[in-house]
Amino acid sequence: MKRIIASIMLLLGAVGFTQTIEGPNLIKTREAKKLAKKFLRKQGITGMSISVSQHGELIWSQGFGYSNRKEKIRVKPDTTIFRIASISKSITAVALARLANDKLIDLDSSIYKYVPEYPKHNYDFTIRQLGGNLAGIRHYKDNVEYALNKKMSITEGLDLFKNDDLLYEPGTHYNYSSFGYVLLSEAIQKATQTPFETLVTDSIFKPLKMTHTMADVSDAEIPNLTQFYRSSALKKRIIAKPVANEYKVAGGGFLSTSEDIVKFGNELIFPKILSEKAIAEITTSQCLITGERTGYGIGFSCEKSVNDTPKFYHTGGGVGASSILMVFPKEEVVITVLTNLTGVTMTDFGKELENVFVN
Repeated sequence: MKRIIASIMLLLGAVGFTQTIEGPNLIKTREAKKLAKKFLRKQGITGMSISVSQHGELIWSQGFGYSNRKEKIRVKPDTTIFRIASISKSITAVALARLANDKLIDLDSSIYKYVPEYPKHNYDFTIRQLGGNLAGIRHYKDNVEYALNKKMSITEGLDLFKNDDLLYEPGTHYNYSSFGYVLLSEAIQKATQTPFETLVTDSIFKPLKMTHTMADVSDAEIPNLTQFYRSSALKKRIIAKPVANEYKVAGGGFLSTSEDIVKFGNELIFPKILSEKAIAEITTSQCLITGERTGYGIGFSCEKSVNDTPKFYHTGGGVGASSILMVFPKEEVVITVLTNLTGVTMTDFGKELENVFVN
């Protein structure tokens, strides 16, 4: 009998010890799952993928809903491929940081050093200002430009805006601009004499083992690619119209999985391809000429977390896509959410997940 009691006590102790070790993450993921399901229902999202890492390891990765509703194909966080929209700017920023670190691009040199044929305007501006949305390049002027279905190269895409006046003297205002990243990618490929997509694949995707990340090529057959949805006038979810993102790959044209984007986010915490100086270049808020912080470095918004620690993030919105990437270096946490629906506001949901996993 004593042996039996001792065995039971030992077993209970082991169970208690296991719960102590696993408890916090189990509690967090359970709470996050409830929030995710509520968010999915409220926003009417067809499919969503969420991946979270802590200390470099995945602690939660889950798909919700469908990548293809008609065929009842479920979302899988390791293989379902989404448009990541403007998280693409963060990828471009890392590519730029590597080039700056290797002295192949000078962030504070004029854009005309790398793209001398770009039309002259009233003011000059630098690579750094371009990446920080301070150059005065305009954004999309309407939904037609935003959802343009005309396949163009990066160089051809410059024709959409290159002859337009700058919105202001560079450095005096902040104006978010995806077109600015088209010009930035042109500067990158001119400086390196390498196609932008090839450069990013070789310098980022391959070394970080982002095997499900690629450019969105409109006529390519891509396995595990989600359908892309939008809301109709009657608030039903219908398939979005085709869009050609080739020319704006740097600002919003990459495809990926949530698990691949977590690998990418961890580069800011556990660098493999960037130096600490290179990371600082893109995650330090730029300032207007008045000294006012913009809250944006290059390809990353730079704020404080709920713990008053550094938070680097980017949201994305594209045709059939709404997304967010958040990186918390102090806590060593990365959170990524990808969806296949146009027009979902991701910021508030991102903060809910931050409160769960970072607070």
